[in-house]
Amino acid sequence: MASAAGTGGHHLRLGIINSAFQQVGIDTVTGLRHIARIGFDTVDIFTEALGLPRAEIRRVARTTEQLDLPIISLPVVAVGLIDFNEPVRAFHLQRCQRFIDLARAWGARNILLVLGEYLWQREVIAPTAQWQWGLETCRRLGDYADKRQIDIALELEPFRLSLLNNIDAMARFVDECNHSRVRANIDISHLVLSDSSPAEVRKLKGRAIHVHLSDCDGKVHGDLPPGRGVVKFAPYLQAIKELRIDGAISIELEYAPDPKRIVAWVEEAFRETARLMELVGLRD
Repeated sequence: MASAAGTGGHHLRLGIINSAFQQVGIDTVTGLRHIARIGFDTVDIFTEALGLPRAEIRRVARTTEQLDLPIISLPVVAVGLIDFNEPVRAFHLQRCQRFIDLARAWGARNILLVLGEYLWQREVIAPTAQWQWGLETCRRLGDYADKRQIDIALELEPFRLSLLNNIDAMARFVDECNHSRVRANIDISHLVLSDSSPAEVRKLKGRAIHVHLSDCDGKVHGDLPPGRGVVKFAPYLQAIKELRIDGAISIELEYAPDPKRIVAWVEEAFRETARLMELVGLRD
């Protein structure tokens, strides 16, 4: 499958997570055709790697090849990687390895890994123990991913008990993990919700490899098209441009208010995001 490298290190491709269509009951192939027709450069595939039929793996590969729509990233939520039960951590390690295998098969760049939250309000288990389990499991995943030439992009979640809930925590985790394959994802609405300023984005230079973009009301998590919320995107996009990431910005649209109008919802998000990226010189 074609490589999805950015041009010159300061332009980023524009993609979308296909779950926008999946969540309203549109099958994967039809969703991919909509994504290509609308004009996206790349796509992130939301799926479950465990037990995914080989026929479906081939169908997705064939469809994205035909549409010239490279797969960049596979999101995976694996909160069990920081569970206090060792067998649970072992299971989720194996599950994430299957995602890495699938990313390799589809020619993707990374898996987008969500580590989750501290248990029991950080009261029963020492937070340092969960942090350490996260480091250990990510290093082991990094070793596995390195053999398959796949990166791991860690999600910054803006919730109070999330392990990686601000830029400082993310930078510290990436540094302490100290693995060339374990890096950060930047989600612009999550930065707003975690009170992270555009100026702080520079702390992720050399640490970030992927970007998510959506709007929100500034108070509650909400994956909206740009312009439907309060996020001032230009300063964040300018800060991201200065990181010179070689990759993609993927729009994240979840739980559309009117499933029947999902195509128009995605088209609006594409239009507005492309305009914002062009405004700061992030997209050709």
